[in-house]
Amino acid sequence: MGDYFNAILRPLEYVVAWIMVAFHSAFSALGFPAASGWTWALSIVGLVILIRVLLIPLFVKQINASRGMQLIQPEMKKIQEKYKGKSDQASRQAMTQETMDLYKRTGTNPFSSCMPLLLQSPIFFALFRVLNGIPKHQSIGPLNNTLVEQADAATIFGAPLSDTFMHANNLSTRVLTVIMIVLMSATTFTTQRQLMMKNMPASALDNPFAQQQKVLLYVLPLVFAVSGINFPIGVLIYWTVTNVWSMGQQFYVIRRMPAPGSPAEKALQERRAKRGHGLTAAKALLGSSADEPAVEEPAADQGFGQRQQPKRQPKSKRVPSAPGGRPSPAVGGAGSAPKNRGGGSVTSGADPKPGEGKSGRPNKGR
Repeated sequence: MGDYFNAILRPLEYVVAWIMVAFHSAFSALGFPAASGWTWALSIVGLVILIRVLLIPLFVKQINASRGMQLIQPEMKKIQEKYKGKSDQASRQAMTQETMDLYKRTGTNPFSSCMPLLLQSPIFFALFRVLNGIPKHQSIGPLNNTLVEQADAATIFGAPLSDTFMHANNLSTRVLTVIMIVLMSATTFTTQRQLMMKNMPASALDNPFAQQQKVLLYVLPLVFAVSGINFPIGVLIYWTVTNVWSMGQQFYVIRRMPAPGSPAEKALQERRAKRGHGLTAAKALLGSSADEPAVEEPAADQGFGQRQQPKRQPKSKRVPSAPGGRPSPAVGGAGSAPKNRGGGSVTSGADPKPGEGKSGRPNKGR
């Protein structure tokens, strides 16, 4: 088993050593002292950033998978209640099939939530072995004997990067190790709490899976605190920077893509509402300038068929009148012949005198 484990880690040790040496050469070219512990510490930080950038797609999948696992817990509970107390082979197989169908229907994969951690673990152990080999002056690939001796002598605040709390030779190493362990545990706790408290709806937090996550929220920092006393300072730097990166990256993803019904989604909707309200107010302020003339809209018709009063035409467009003072009967519209009380129209002759009809006879009073 040990040979198999070494066979897997050996290539990764070469990769880790090559990346560290590349960053160390880059920082040295920028003017950093080659033998300084800060130069080697920055090389470890560069290793973290490179690895985390490559793992960004998997990290997004991890966030979505963790969120999805929480959201489907009510349905998972229904399936478990359906087959509760049934231990026969057919019931167990049916329960497994329904669970897999639920994963497929919701696009949830429970293994995606731990994929980034699983992929980082070999790199973590490879870095652990590289730093542990420095006090023994073990060269690995591009990390030759000269660089190994230089890295072994490099210190931060008087503490060698390859030293551990359990094998510390001075007080500076113990103090720095304790500080790094506290930071590592605190960032682990904050990252997990941020995921549960901000990106999960209340309905998804009331189930056995969520209770297990809450237990791990407090157990994992204790595990790192206990095991951290055996980690070299360089490994503690790697793990702390990784946690800080995860915390910031997770904050960005949750802020932009929150889970439905979560407090983060409510906060996102409030921010969008404030931005929309501010934009509307700005448009209203800019659009209501006092210098702009008011535009009168035409009044609506008060009744069906109501016609608009004709405007007076200029002299050049007036219709010529007939000898009796009326418009010519040949012209339609306003110049058409008037109708008498009987419905006929007057087509010729002068207008009758007052008191006379069309024939010139006196009108009889009614």
